[in-house]
Amino acid sequence: MLSAESLKKIDREILKYPVDQKRSAVMSALAIAQDEKGWLATETMDFIAGYLGMPAIAVYEVATFYDMYNLQPLGKYKLTVCTNLPCALSGSNEIVAHLKEKLGIGFNETTKDGLFTLKEGECMGACGDAPVLLVNNKRMCSFMNGDQIDQLIEELKR
Repeated sequence: MLSAESLKKIDREILKYPVDQKRSAVMSALAIAQDEKGWLATETMDFIAGYLGMPAIAVYEVATFYDMYNLQPLGKYKLTVCTNLPCALSGSNEIVAHLKEKLGIGFNETTKDGLFTLKEGECMGACGDAPVLLVNNKRMCSFMNGDQIDQLIEELKR
């Protein structure tokens, strides 16, 4: 189901917890599986549950609670814009409008070329950098404006 390399990474995460608490590595295991597969199919989550010795429903609960987990295939680049109050007051609504117009999609949609999926995000803990945007849950872009969005889109297209 997962590559030997991914399983080795999960095993390293499991070692961070007491022997009888390996289910505590579920968030890391899901992230590692998603990095390999691109998204979390039910079969993948079932595999993680078995690997960690926990009920599948417990894995589904974690995967459906957090925005960072993709439960369906997405574009190559998932752009998540924080729209909570601090970011909204700093211009995230304008950033969202700019992205929607530039990409021709709305929230939870993917461009026809399969490159971009636009998501609305909850607080990313960087209110002082507002408005913020995450690329694939890994790269945070701060103090975003229309010009920076245009530059980011062109960079990612390359």
